[in-house]
Amino acid sequence: MEFQFANLSEFLTMGGHGIFVWVSYLMTFLALVGMAIYPRIARRRLQSELLRQQKNAQRRRRAVSERTATKAPDLAKEPA
Repeated sequence: MEFQFANLSEFLTMGGHGIFVWVSYLMTFLALVGMAIYPRIARRRLQSELLRQQKNAQRRRRAVSERTATKAPDLAKEPA
């Protein structure tokens, strides 16, 4: 097996094309990292949104039950 480049400097510059090669590797790496991280971030956002909606629903149910509890004795009275 014969190496194409005599030293590390030639390997990094790749005959003047190194900048394009290394930038493409960097962009690919960043895309892969983003694809790995984004679902975790989206899941956390979704979980916090669901928790917020559940808390709001509980608050609404409590408010409705408190309103009906205060109105219930009035309905239990016999008409005069």
